[in-house]
Amino acid sequence: MKKAGILNRHLAGALAELGHGDEVLVCDAGMPVPPGPRVVDLAFRAGVPAFAEVLDGLLDELVVEGATAAEEVREANPETAALLAARLDGLTHVTHEELKRRTSHARLVVRTGEARPYANVLLRCGVFF
Repeated sequence: MKKAGILNRHLAGALAELGHGDEVLVCDAGMPVPPGPRVVDLAFRAGVPAFAEVLDGLLDELVVEGATAAEEVREANPETAALLAARLDGLTHVTHEELKRRTSHARLVVRTGEARPYANVLLRCGVFF
């Protein structure tokens, strides 16, 4: 048994399969997920686990070379907007509709229990060298 890092076997396995350029959507409980991407659903109850907690755990494990969020997060959820800006260098924004469209190309979707609007980010994997 692992003693540190991500303990969820489904999520740990999915992360190990990611490569350079693959995209991972970390999303709130309400984000529609299209058919196609592998989904690891961590949602337990409204707010559990929180988006910030899951994002931090993923950022501890992944090399991220780019990230995209919905521009609507800035007004509708300033706390999450600030969190994303603080954690992700080079964060870009698109409309929520465009973010949903791009989700179909993600390799992995990690659904949280977050119940605040627009708590979604598309991460693009980099390399460690």
